[in-house]
Amino acid sequence: MGIERRHWALAAAPLALALLSVTGCDSTSDAGAKPAPVPSSTSVARVCAEPAAGPAKAPAGAVAVDPAVAGDLAAKTKSSPPNTTFWLRPGKHRLAPDRYAQVVPKEGNRYLGAPGAVLDGRKTNQYAFGGTARDVTIRYLTVQGFVAPHDEGVVNHDSADGWVIEHATIQNNSGAGLMAGARQRVRASCLRGNGQYGMNAYKGEGRISGLVVEGNEITGNNTGDWERRRKGCGCTGGVKFWAVDGADVRGNWVHDNRGAGLWADTNNNDFRIEDNVLEGNDGAALIYETSYNAVIRKNTIRRNNWAEGRKAADRGDNFPFATVYVSESGGEPRIRARTDKIEISRNVLENNWSGITLWENADRFCNSPANTSSGDCTLLVRDTDRCARPAIATAPLYADCRWKTQRVDIHHNRFVLDTSVVRCTAECGRMAVLANYGTYPDWSPYQGERVAEAITRKQHNRWHGNVYIGPWTFVAHDPSRELDSGQWQGTPYQQDAGSTFRAQDGG
Repeated sequence: MGIERRHWALAAAPLALALLSVTGCDSTSDAGAKPAPVPSSTSVARVCAEPAAGPAKAPAGAVAVDPAVAGDLAAKTKSSPPNTTFWLRPGKHRLAPDRYAQVVPKEGNRYLGAPGAVLDGRKTNQYAFGGTARDVTIRYLTVQGFVAPHDEGVVNHDSADGWVIEHATIQNNSGAGLMAGARQRVRASCLRGNGQYGMNAYKGEGRISGLVVEGNEITGNNTGDWERRRKGCGCTGGVKFWAVDGADVRGNWVHDNRGAGLWADTNNNDFRIEDNVLEGNDGAALIYETSYNAVIRKNTIRRNNWAEGRKAADRGDNFPFATVYVSESGGEPRIRARTDKIEISRNVLENNWSGITLWENADRFCNSPANTSSGDCTLLVRDTDRCARPAIATAPLYADCRWKTQRVDIHHNRFVLDTSVVRCTAECGRMAVLANYGTYPDWSPYQGERVAEAITRKQHNRWHGNVYIGPWTFVAHDPSRELDSGQWQGTPYQQDAGSTFRAQDGG
């Protein structure tokens, strides 16, 4: 799984917050400086610095857990019935000194941390909470120092359903701080400084549905720099979503993660991503890849992609690396969701490295060796083996065997670029819709410019009613076609009807 390399050549992946649109420009005296941690003009979920305090006394009927007794939490969980409430006293709680020692909740258990309660893995234990029990709640607890392996998680290790994680701090762990199951609620929590992901929304068997991620601060994750260690793995970021069918991601502050901020990868569907602040992430603020049907609106998105965008430019890569990257993803009316398109509207994108790129890799489709989501096929074809010659060259498989970037509606957004802030002179202010020239494999029915023509002119991808401030350019069909606003609005592209352009830098 994971995103393909984005090249022209062959591919090798407190809760309710008021977010105010930003119209002014900041400045910086350091070309490599990161953005200020908390922008003064925007209210964000500062839950890492200002965590909510848990109950100072044990609730009636709760089982008290003693930090002086190693393994007390796991032992009392094992000896208590389902639906028990556990209150962790102040102090540092430990598990047994075994790498696989962990708490295995029973259905309906609740774990509440007193002020100062910490469950510490001491860089010895791999997992904090595991097992398959449903409807477990964890509140007001700090979980830190666990060493989950790559792609595995510390809290809800086995992706059980119905868990609620609220007012928790999950920090400084290896792997993912948190996994996800169906109907999981992650609210007002701090997911900070974890080795791979803040949360890895992945379930080995079945799909995740009804996921809510609300009012969290998600920051500084991927301390292990996994893209460097496993080049092209597509396995990093603040939050990664896999095969999630229905998610509400709102009111979060996602910032300063190494890699992407939010990344939906492989057969996700029905996302609402709204009222978030996404800023200062080394890579894209948001990647929506090989997925379907989403509403992305009213987000404040700024100063993202400085590290990865500049790195690509410095090596001479002319691909329009973007802050919002829609890769082989689109609206599909045949897949049930709250929308039948991808709608990107009423967002403010300020001083990022480039804007929105719509991309489709002509060589990536079911059964192609260039499909980096290996073994997966689109949601329209259940039997992957059907996507083979000669049938793939004819309807309906010609259309259904590939993820298509289609029905993307980009409107009423504000795009601001001040090159003195971003510290760039070229390739940092691009909007794009493009594909590569199909070449591979030799039996592919998508060779040549077929996909580039389709994504650019035939798949109902539309910009309109936007505001552009700064030196924006536009890329259509392939990276060699860089256009000014007049060419972008004119025939044959006819994009950004009703939009306004102010070419000078600044906001």
